[in-house]
Amino acid sequence: MQQEIELGTQYAAQIETELPIIRDPEIQRAMDEIVQPILAQTSRTELTWTVRIVNSDVVNAFAVPGGHLYFNRGLIQAADRYDELAGVMGHEMGHVDLRHSMEQMEKANTANTGVGIAYILLGRQPGGVERAALNVTAGAVFAKFSRDDERDSDRAAVRYLTQAGIDPSGMARMFETLQALNQRDPSAIEGFFASHPMPADRIEDVWLTIRETPGAVALTQSGQRDHPGFDRLRRLLGRYPQPPPSDQ
Repeated sequence: MQQEIELGTQYAAQIETELPIIRDPEIQRAMDEIVQPILAQTSRTELTWTVRIVNSDVVNAFAVPGGHLYFNRGLIQAADRYDELAGVMGHEMGHVDLRHSMEQMEKANTANTGVGIAYILLGRQPGGVERAALNVTAGAVFAKFSRDDERDSDRAAVRYLTQAGIDPSGMARMFETLQALNQRDPSAIEGFFASHPMPADRIEDVWLTIRETPGAVALTQSGQRDHPGFDRLRRLLGRYPQPPPSDQ
C-alpha cells in the first residue's frame, strides 16, 4: 500500500507539472463539491483523494494510483447532467479502489515502455512548444485497461452511485453520449477509447449491474440527477480561458 501511495504521488507531481491543470480556486471548489458524495463511498480510507481538471477539450479521464483522479474539461462539458459525470467519476475511482492503475504501473515498469502524457490527454501529437513542456513518459498510467478491468470498475461505480443516492443509469447515458460523439468526431475522444475499451455489450452490462444491485433500480426513477455544483462548474468552465489550438 505504501508503495502505491509513493508511486502515485510521484506520478501526480509529474502530471501536474507537465499538464495544463486548471488552478482556479472557485472551479476547484465546485469540482470538489460534486465529487465528494462519490468519494465518500470508497473503502480505501487510507488514501488522500485528489481530483483535478485538465484544461483540454479532448474528452478523457484517468486515474493515478494512490487516489489521484483527473478529468479533462472536454469530458465535463460533454456531460449534460450531474449523474452522467458522476458515473465517470465513479468509474475512475473504481480503477484506484481495485488497484487497476497500480497493476498497470508494475507491468509497464517491467516492460520499460511508455507513451507521452500529452499524446493521450490532448488526443494528438503535441506541437514543438507543447512537446518541450509535456515531454514525459507515463505509459503505466494510461495503458489500455482490460475488458475485465473496465467491467469491474463499471460495477464498482454503480455501487458507489447507489450508495450515494445518485441515479446510476447516468453512467449508461454518458457512455451512449461518448459513443455518439465518437461517431461524429473520433479525434475528440480517441484518447478515452484508447485507454477505456468500449465493447458493444458494455452499456448492456451496466444495466445488468443496475438490475443486480440492491436499491439501484429504484434510483433510476428517484435518484439524484442534478447538482447545483455541477451547473456552477459548467458555467465557470464556460468563462475560463480556452486551451491552445491544436496546431500550436
